[in-house]
Amino acid sequence: MQRIRSLIDRLHIKKWISTLYQIKALRLIPPIVIIGLVYWEGQKEFRTIHWGKTLYYLRHIHPETLLFLFCFSLIAVSIMTLYDLLIRRHFQLPLSRWQTFRYGWIANTSSNLLGFAGLTGAGIRTALLRSRGTSYSTIAAAVGFLSTIPFTGLSLLAWFNISAVFPAGQITEVHHWLIYAVWGSALYLPLFVLLQRTTLFSKWFNRDRGQMQWRTIVSVITVSFMEWLFAGLTFWFICRAFFPNLSFTAIFGIYIVAAIAGMISMAPSGIGGFDLTALLGLQLLGHSPEKSAVVLILFRILYYILPWLIGLIMAAFEFSGDRKKGAPPGASAELSQARPARKSLDESVEAANVENKWQKLRRWPGPLGFIGEVSAWSLSKLVFVAGALLILSAATPALLYRFHYIENILSLPIMRLSHQLSVVIGIMLIVLSRGISLRVKRAYSWTFLLLCSGAIFTLAKGFDYEEAIILLVIALLLWMSRQQFYRLSVPLRKYHIIGWMIITTCIAGVYYFIGASTRPFLKKPFHFHVGEHAPKLLGSSAFILSAVSGLLLAWLLLTLYYLLRPKQLNMPGISHADRTKLCDFLEHYPGNMLTHMLFTGDKSFFWAMDHQVLIPYAKIHNKLVVLGDPLGPKEMVSEAIQQFQSYADQYALESVLYQTTADYLPLYHENGYRFFKLGEEALVDLSSFTLSGKRNAALRAVHNRFEREGFRFEIAPPPHPEKLMQRLKYISDQWLRGKKEKGFSIGWFDENYLQLAPLALISDQEGQVIAFASIAPVYDHDVTLSVDLMRHLPEVPNGTMDQLFLGLFEFAREQGYARFNLGMAPLASVGKSQAAMREEKLAHILFEHGESLYGFTGLRNYKEKFAPRWEPRYLAYPTNVSLPVLLLELVSLVSRKPYKQQSKTKQTIKQI
Repeated sequence: MQRIRSLIDRLHIKKWISTLYQIKALRLIPPIVIIGLVYWEGQKEFRTIHWGKTLYYLRHIHPETLLFLFCFSLIAVSIMTLYDLLIRRHFQLPLSRWQTFRYGWIANTSSNLLGFAGLTGAGIRTALLRSRGTSYSTIAAAVGFLSTIPFTGLSLLAWFNISAVFPAGQITEVHHWLIYAVWGSALYLPLFVLLQRTTLFSKWFNRDRGQMQWRTIVSVITVSFMEWLFAGLTFWFICRAFFPNLSFTAIFGIYIVAAIAGMISMAPSGIGGFDLTALLGLQLLGHSPEKSAVVLILFRILYYILPWLIGLIMAAFEFSGDRKKGAPPGASAELSQARPARKSLDESVEAANVENKWQKLRRWPGPLGFIGEVSAWSLSKLVFVAGALLILSAATPALLYRFHYIENILSLPIMRLSHQLSVVIGIMLIVLSRGISLRVKRAYSWTFLLLCSGAIFTLAKGFDYEEAIILLVIALLLWMSRQQFYRLSVPLRKYHIIGWMIITTCIAGVYYFIGASTRPFLKKPFHFHVGEHAPKLLGSSAFILSAVSGLLLAWLLLTLYYLLRPKQLNMPGISHADRTKLCDFLEHYPGNMLTHMLFTGDKSFFWAMDHQVLIPYAKIHNKLVVLGDPLGPKEMVSEAIQQFQSYADQYALESVLYQTTADYLPLYHENGYRFFKLGEEALVDLSSFTLSGKRNAALRAVHNRFEREGFRFEIAPPPHPEKLMQRLKYISDQWLRGKKEKGFSIGWFDENYLQLAPLALISDQEGQVIAFASIAPVYDHDVTLSVDLMRHLPEVPNGTMDQLFLGLFEFAREQGYARFNLGMAPLASVGKSQAAMREEKLAHILFEHGESLYGFTGLRNYKEKFAPRWEPRYLAYPTNVSLPVLLLELVSLVSRKPYKQQSKTKQTIKQI
């Protein structure tokens, strides 16, 4: 076991798993594995394809044929909206037919392309119906009802395949397992008919609405049959464009078996399973691998990608009006520039919960996370597609006969420059699509300019008016949604820049591969006049030059974008003026147990509600971490939190609250936060604490021994002399023994900070200080006193810290304080309940068995000897934040090198 643990540590397996969890990549592993297995199984077939020839065939399809195939594919896809008309009638949804058609198109095309067993469509459909006020119970029933229907039509077609109406041909002889797959699919239909008459179906799928009528059963099976039938007809029409003599029955038989293989693969849109089976089936009929591949690519584009893009455009229109600009009252001038009200992610959570446990297991992995941001997400994908389209258009030159027209208008240098700039703009658009999804203002400005420029250059390089129209349409959609872009900047780190370089290099590589593959087919004699500039523009040297220059220019522009970008959120700490303002604020409003930590200088201040509420915070990665509860009138805290959320959102940051108290949890809950219990804070009631009695006999013995042996306790008021500070620095260094200081929620050794408050000292018989503690005022009108930094020499008598605390208790009582704060015991009493959160249960295991890592139980037991009252402390975080990742980031925040103060503090000391 020890060898296994050492191997895990050596290979950093835990780190890799944590990273995969952070980027939510674990849910993608099963489809990727399945696609990999499919490729491994069909690599022989894939190797026979000359992809350059395939792209050449694809680029030179006759426009009239392409238009017909596109129109018919739209008709085929529109059949799927009949599902939504069914649930509209069955559940009496308050929607018009046109609304139902739009919602169905958006949900079904996304589900068609992205897959995940239909859960993508369920999540989008939930968000759309919720926007029209439909209850979650009705949506849950509709989603459950719809989950069992789509496969019935394919099951019916499987019976046609078995009965040889649409024979599969030789493909089932080559892969015998497909016979069992076809039979299994065929048996689904009778099983569905039998199951829907049971009470189990009524309870779990029809949501206690009784059994379905036979009329409804026939309707749903008919709709499903029509969906698969029209999809198969689309496939057949595409095949006929390349194989005119191929029979309908043979093509349809191959399509049925390929569709079943795609469904079994569980990969998004059946990719891999469907394609390999269909490719093999067409080759067994004697057709070339290249034309077979063209059929599959064209089917993917016409039936999946283009309808999905239309759905994205519909979604952009559908959601663009849901956000209105406006800044919360009392916000700063910068904040009041207006931002859209952020859509709550609770809908995304509910969208994932509308299905029962059986359906969740069947439809794993879970929903995509873009449901609450459909409009920006749609626009970003359209921009990405626009960039890819420009690069593909540049890599596979325009139809040759168009050069004859364009060269009469433009010169060769302009055409060549337009070609190179098209590559640059394509790369830039792909990179900027991330900024569009994050709603960054500057990304919108750059993207709009690049889309318009790209439309001009794609016309100039080869009169590709189709691409120009698409780019202008996307630019128009972007302009119509311009009010959605409100963020000033987003977190940008080194790995983002490295990622940009890798992505752009890969794009340039793909561009070169596609262009180099199609160039050989342009060398054959032309049968029509193509113009004298065509050979120069299509030559290998010109093509390589455009690839290299395009990549270098894209890097240059991205570098300029990085250098000229708006400044990231500045975190300078606090200045002398900030400390003075904090002191004035604490004269009017009470503080809390963590208020004295604000003088360390490593937190920044957000003043909300016209400077009546103070929110101290620090930044770690893409989080703004608030220390404790906001300071100020409690009735203003909720709105102050909303202002802070808006402030963070301008920079694409999330806000979390660290070590909050139970009194404020309802306010945080109203603003979309979840909670994790961090531990408990120990508060000693000074009025009842005494050394008398049997319980405190050990403490009494320690106190008497230190008094008897001549050790002395004293309180040293500020300012502290230089000689004392040097002694304390020596003690602190001995106590640390080379370890790093911690910060944020606890103090560290810094002379400026220690000069702000009294120090508790323990001196030996020779008058040398051997232990000390810094006192932290709570600023609650002398009710509570707290302790912060505690250090002692390695060799001190047992019970030294006990004597230090006993002296502090007596001092606090003499000063009129009612209680003393001993600090927090991390993970104390966390996850004990059977109904606790999974993460809190794991924390409880760490508390019980992680003594060697931190000493959780030892710290709790030590503080327990003073008989304190324990108060819980919580972490409040947004629902879309991964808790395990957040906890790791908080550990990093507390452990990072503390900010060293440079400013003088004499005036601050006087005011305190």
